[in-house]
Amino acid sequence: MEGAFTFMGMSVTNLAKLFGAILVAWGIMAYFMQSADPPSITAMIPAFMGLPLLSLGLLADWNESNSHHYMHAAMVFALLMVLGGAQGLIDIDGKSNLAIGSHLILALLGIIFMVAGIMSFRHARKLRESSGV
Repeated sequence: MEGAFTFMGMSVTNLAKLFGAILVAWGIMAYFMQSADPPSITAMIPAFMGLPLLSLGLLADWNESNSHHYMHAAMVFALLMVLGGAQGLIDIDGKSNLAIGSHLILALLGIIFMVAGIMSFRHARKLRESSGV
């Protein structure tokens, strides 16, 4: 069994950075694209979830000896993304396409990141078991 785990050709830390950057960019765009006057700060919720994900990915690269701790914390944010995104998709009556899109992006990226993280954690456990540590 090889040592490096990749998902969609990327390490989980790079996936955290990518998804975090996508969510930050989407949240900022959603804030300026909304039709509400004055603009609602809630349009930036994807950015508020993406910034910690991006930060944790950067921290994991910066401090590799503790990267597993950062990725566990990133999984908590991914779970919150899934729960928040799914909650917003339960009843879409009266919601704008922008709000629905934001909830969908949160849920999908959260699910993908959680799957990658769980697979990565399982891979690391199997590596430890196979090396006898």
